[in-house]
Amino acid sequence: MSAPPLQTRERLSEVRYEIRGELARRARELETQGRSLIKLNIGNPGAFGFRAPEHLQRAIADHIQQTDPYTHQQGLPEAREAIAAHHVARGTPQASAERVFVGNGVSELIDISLRALLNPGDEVLVPSPDYPLWSAATILNDGRPVFYRCHESNGFLPDPVEMEALVSARTRAIVLINPNNPTGATYPRELLERIVAIAAKHNLLLLCDEIYDGILYDDSCFVPVAPIAGDVPCLSFGGLSKVHRACGWRVGWAVLSGDPKRSSDFRHAMDLLGALRLCANVPGQFAIEAALTGADTITPLCRPGGRLYEARRAVIDACAASEHLKLTAPAGALYAFPGVTGAAAQGFDDHGFALELLETEDVLIVPGTSFNVPYRNHFRVTLLPQPEQVREVFARIDRVLERRAQANGKVVSLDKRARPAA
Repeated sequence: MSAPPLQTRERLSEVRYEIRGELARRARELETQGRSLIKLNIGNPGAFGFRAPEHLQRAIADHIQQTDPYTHQQGLPEAREAIAAHHVARGTPQASAERVFVGNGVSELIDISLRALLNPGDEVLVPSPDYPLWSAATILNDGRPVFYRCHESNGFLPDPVEMEALVSARTRAIVLINPNNPTGATYPRELLERIVAIAAKHNLLLLCDEIYDGILYDDSCFVPVAPIAGDVPCLSFGGLSKVHRACGWRVGWAVLSGDPKRSSDFRHAMDLLGALRLCANVPGQFAIEAALTGADTITPLCRPGGRLYEARRAVIDACAASEHLKLTAPAGALYAFPGVTGAAAQGFDDHGFALELLETEDVLIVPGTSFNVPYRNHFRVTLLPQPEQVREVFARIDRVLERRAQANGKVVSLDKRARPAA
């Protein structure tokens, strides 16, 4: 008689992370069969030929002999000082090295911050669509994500009135992702001011995912939340992965701002949890000061003629030319979130479409429902490929959607069927 299977955590059944889920596993199977795929499921610059800037690489190389020991659980002092100075320069109140936490990417710090904050049953307001790590980390730290809608009709911006209506006695925090993943929306100051007012009124922590803060297109701008928040407790996340194209280095940070007395216990909880994992990756921390004080290498990529800008333009043009697609043009970040419309949208299932696109056209995307939206007619692509490859991807997408539109057109609806004469 065989032994019973190992039991796993029950709440894992509530977690979805399709970015690296079933479709990604199928993609690996196809690759083992010799298929060449275009994988647009992850914002991973290095996989598309981008390199971390040379001055960041040099900073690590110059200090490699100093990287063997553990460092302080909050990070290298010089790295934290550089992060604090960066935040002081953009107006973050009470920014200091003592309130900076360096982690193995923002992902680790999201988990640590929610573990420090939540008791079982506590609620966190999370955007819909969201980056699903936020909802997953909330669930796995025994909290409950409560989704506030970011309506496509409003440029994927939230409605503060709807947000406040979701606040309950168990609400502990509001998550803001700005610039947004997956939609590319950037939040105007007036909107952020209204959200800060909600946090102040209900004594909520602001959790501000600002990892894409330097990736902006056309005339869009990034407005940091912390300077607006003032004394309201705010945790601002940044890192090297996106703006500095160094995902594999796993270097992120979080800066705690606002009234130190109100957030003292939370700061100590963050420190304790950081100590339990000893420290973050040390070599990568030596690149932080160089990243924050050195040359701006992302803006040229986001201007007309820059690779990211032109890839984005290719997506916009392809969606405009297609009778099956609609798009709210991304103002920032590394993604587009097109929607399917018209005849192709009838009975549309985003996961089924993504699987068909993978199996028949060798393109891997992420279904929109992976980002916790109640509709099924969207998908996410990254803007990282070369523009000509983006155009090829959307030609393949259009082929699949055209087949679906034609199939739907062959079904005669009841109201269009000829009725017998009375």
